[in-house]
Amino acid sequence: MADREFNVLFLCTHNSARSIMAEALLNTIGRARFQAFSAGSAPSGRVNPFAIEIAKTLGYLTENIRSKSWDEFAKPGAPHMDIIITVCDNAAGEVCPFWPGHPATAHWGFPDPAGVEGSDDEKRRAFNQVFQAIRRRIDLLASLPLEKLEHLALADELKHIHTQ
Repeated sequence: MADREFNVLFLCTHNSARSIMAEALLNTIGRARFQAFSAGSAPSGRVNPFAIEIAKTLGYLTENIRSKSWDEFAKPGAPHMDIIITVCDNAAGEVCPFWPGHPATAHWGFPDPAGVEGSDDEKRRAFNQVFQAIRRRIDLLASLPLEKLEHLALADELKHIHTQ
């Protein structure tokens, strides 16, 4: 199991800012250990330009970024998720689709930087504050010892065996 990548899905209602930044961060910081995705319950279909700007500063390929529905990840053939993390309070309170394999779930609430009114500098400052808060949690996740992650995978496999 040591060479296994763990799939993580970040959820936010519109999948335009917080979940996008979390996806870009984990795919950059957790490369080779994690594969991150993002989605929304009611995707806006448009990624916030300030979230794209931040992803670019990480060197993340912006061609990989798009606002999409969480339904894509509940379909047969979709990547199996090991961890699902909601990053906005609205998404945390919604009834989620059935996730095959019963992944571990968590809620990391962050304020919505896209809701900030004002100049571009004020908006950019709000995005950077939320980005730094997300980064602190992503750093902690990415630094988890392998045996903790393997324990997560083992728990998932035991759940899968139970359904057989």
